[in-house]
Amino acid sequence: MSTRGGTLHAPTDGRTAQTRSAPPARLPLVVYVLAMGTFLMGTTEFVVAGLLPEIAGDLQVGVARTGLLITVFAVGMIVGAPLMAMLTLRLPKRLTLMLALGVFAVGHVVVALGSSFPLLLAARFLTAIATGAFWAVANVAAAHAAGPAASARALGLVGAGAMLANVVGVPLGAFAGQAMGWRGPFWALAALAAAAVVLIARTVPHDGPDRHGGSVRSELSALRSGRLWLVLAACATTTGGVLAAYSYIAPLLTDRSGLASGYVPLVLVGFGLGALAGSLVGGRLGDRRPHVVTIVAPAGATLLLLAICLLAGSAPATVVLVALLGFFGLGANPVLIALAVRYADRAPALASGLTVAAFNLGTAVGSWAAGLSLAGPLGTTGPAVVGTAVAALTLIPAIIMGLRSHRRPAQARA
Repeated sequence: MSTRGGTLHAPTDGRTAQTRSAPPARLPLVVYVLAMGTFLMGTTEFVVAGLLPEIAGDLQVGVARTGLLITVFAVGMIVGAPLMAMLTLRLPKRLTLMLALGVFAVGHVVVALGSSFPLLLAARFLTAIATGAFWAVANVAAAHAAGPAASARALGLVGAGAMLANVVGVPLGAFAGQAMGWRGPFWALAALAAAAVVLIARTVPHDGPDRHGGSVRSELSALRSGRLWLVLAACATTTGGVLAAYSYIAPLLTDRSGLASGYVPLVLVGFGLGALAGSLVGGRLGDRRPHVVTIVAPAGATLLLLAICLLAGSAPATVVLVALLGFFGLGANPVLIALAVRYADRAPALASGLTVAAFNLGTAVGSWAAGLSLAGPLGTTGPAVVGTAVAALTLIPAIIMGLRSHRRPAQARA
């Protein structure tokens, strides 16, 4: 598959590619550097949630209104990822990644220095656009660097950087914010982003500008792919379903399961560790059996969410189910990204950007619907019920993609 700067291969559906090349024992260093970048991106996306009271008190803004700092970031990711993939079409991937990290760092400096709430909203939106640009191009760069036999594995590692942010980055940011003031974590993220620019410059190969293709028209032609839209639908529903329940797991644990509030962070760490392991395992398995992963993972997540609805009264059972939900619920994400890149053919960056937008759109809609369900008769169990229904929808596009992948080899043999 031709792409800017070289040849990009996504997971195959059968055994043909397995005979062509064996998976490498180790991934290139650049994949780990890109994973560090997504760690920073994942940390900044959610660290505000742990600092809301401190930010609200310092800026004399209500906590609910301060929560717009999270909402505007999600909107920026939805808009920014595909938009920046198009606007940076003619730029080398290394330069795009460095510019995105530079803007990311500047946005955090503005937040750290700012005292005006509208200014902070604008800085968060700008940071989200840079985050979307980095994420979209990082996925393409990682898949290209890993080669045809390990693209999903590489994307699993890049995605694991964001999962690790939930386990390490966000808790550390919240702790640092309480210890040294809420501006401290933003200064730290700005400094780390500046250091990451140097690492990107040294590890990402210079691919040069594309002068022979990659026009906006050719990129947009990818939107005619029905299989790409199936992947995007699966991205939105699988993430939306899982995070609909996860966003409101704390009240479920304390009010329904009877768990002491002090143990809730440990449960969230369990979810994060499960998601980290799921991303790595899903990426490794997805190179050989992508459609098995994209069907089994959402099926498992749906059953786990249903079990949470039924067993929420038992704290031990719910704790275990939440950790398993992290593993199955987000394990298919790197495979979905790899499939989107494959189905988009000549538009890998746009496809990657669209998956980032789809993940965030699903998260925004799912968490919104889950919040509404709290006021309904189901109470704190409502978000898990909403999550079960949304996650189950993932099986529709996933099964259709699996059936199509089996038909094509059969037609080719005939």
